[in-house]
Amino acid sequence: MEEDEGKLNKFAFCCALVASIISIIFGYDTGVMSGAQIFIQEDLKINDTQIEVLAGILNFCALIGSLAAGRTSDYVGRRYTIVLASLLFFLGSVLMGYGPNYPVLLVGRCIAGVGVGFALMIAPVYSAEISSAAHRGFLTSLPELCISFGILLGYVSNYLFGKLALRLSWRLMLGVAAIPSVVLAVGVLKMPESPRWLVLCGRLEEAKKVLVLVCNSKQEAEARYEKIVSAVDSNANGVHDSGTVVKSRTEAELWKELFIKPSPTVLRILIAAIGIHFFEHAMGIEAVILYSSRIFKKAGVVNKNKLLLCTVGVGLTKTLFILVATFMLDKVGRRPLLLTSAAGAVVSLTTLGTALTVVEHSGGRPIRPLVVSIVATYVYIAFFSIGMSPLTWVYTSEIWPLHLRGLGAGIGVAVNRLTNATVSMTFISLYKAITIGGAFFLFAGFCILAFLFFYFWLPETKGKSLEEIEMLFSRGSGPNNNHDAEVEFT
Repeated sequence: MEEDEGKLNKFAFCCALVASIISIIFGYDTGVMSGAQIFIQEDLKINDTQIEVLAGILNFCALIGSLAAGRTSDYVGRRYTIVLASLLFFLGSVLMGYGPNYPVLLVGRCIAGVGVGFALMIAPVYSAEISSAAHRGFLTSLPELCISFGILLGYVSNYLFGKLALRLSWRLMLGVAAIPSVVLAVGVLKMPESPRWLVLCGRLEEAKKVLVLVCNSKQEAEARYEKIVSAVDSNANGVHDSGTVVKSRTEAELWKELFIKPSPTVLRILIAAIGIHFFEHAMGIEAVILYSSRIFKKAGVVNKNKLLLCTVGVGLTKTLFILVATFMLDKVGRRPLLLTSAAGAVVSLTTLGTALTVVEHSGGRPIRPLVVSIVATYVYIAFFSIGMSPLTWVYTSEIWPLHLRGLGAGIGVAVNRLTNATVSMTFISLYKAITIGGAFFLFAGFCILAFLFFYFWLPETKGKSLEEIEMLFSRGSGPNNNHDAEVEFT
């Protein structure tokens, strides 16, 4: 049994990989705007404030998508929610590619933003629900790996299409994302539904069939099935032996359980989820990803082609280190990677802020601070990508009880997008107010707070089934609340 669970099931891997393709499209839409904004501003003659709105509106609209995605996935299933996200990306990409003027471009960006909210919530949840405890970290980190790969593709697209005529270049950059959206919408229909969602709906026989496909033996499938049924039953969605399900809690009851009268366990989980989602973007990652071309320009890189090549380096670094992280999550654990990520971000952001301050006060373009700025940016991306980037989604997709998972995941994504939108829509104004070096000193301060939060509040979840993690939080959070003897591992 344990030997079977130790093997990665190929079918589960393929399903998680296909579901994660939606994240490539989201990553592309994020990364491509870093370079596209240079050409858009020149072509449409818009100001810095309009660029801030255009760049950040994606994440603001993702709030709507994330809040709707949780309950949508509970009603129509995880699979059809991915299809809906794909269609939203398609429509948004077509409008942005057409983009005759700023308002149409903004509408397209808004529609794509709603798709982002759906994608960010559903991809890690689906991956977590079909994976075994032994490989959940790896499979659930695939969406984040795909986001990084999408960002890299966006940067490469900037460089390649940037050589075309001005009016055509940025429209191709934004419009080409429509193609994979259609392919994904068709491909997802070949995938099975989440077995946990099927049990929640009382479709027990279908759940058993899916578990047989995503497990390495019938014994493992039966064991996982019993744990899922037990978890559903313990959360007042009782599954009878006859295969029927007691009436699920209403929408109002779920919101009340989450915010009005949460149990100590739910409250700890809620704080953990909101905290990690907030700090992911309070640490400044969106400023670096979305405005990397401006950062390098401030550091002293003035040639447009060299600027775009420097941003490609950001995408390569992010993709490489997330790839490394996917193979470390289930071996090293969640807490060590989160703490290392936050500590490394403090050092690299402080270095970046110092170098940019030196450049700003030098009156010229000194080589040494320029090189330090570029290296510090890449080091920051590396530390962030090896911990915070994948673990925000891995951790929050695995800590919620089944009956709250859709709603809880949606709330987490809403906090994530709100923080992201705040950073992306104010970064230019922020660095004009307190200098660009001061902006990164501010982000370094948030990294220190993040380190303290991770250390004192988040327990280790490596190797535990989704059903056992709820028991872990019921004993209280913190670094010492991880006694293996109290929990039976899967």
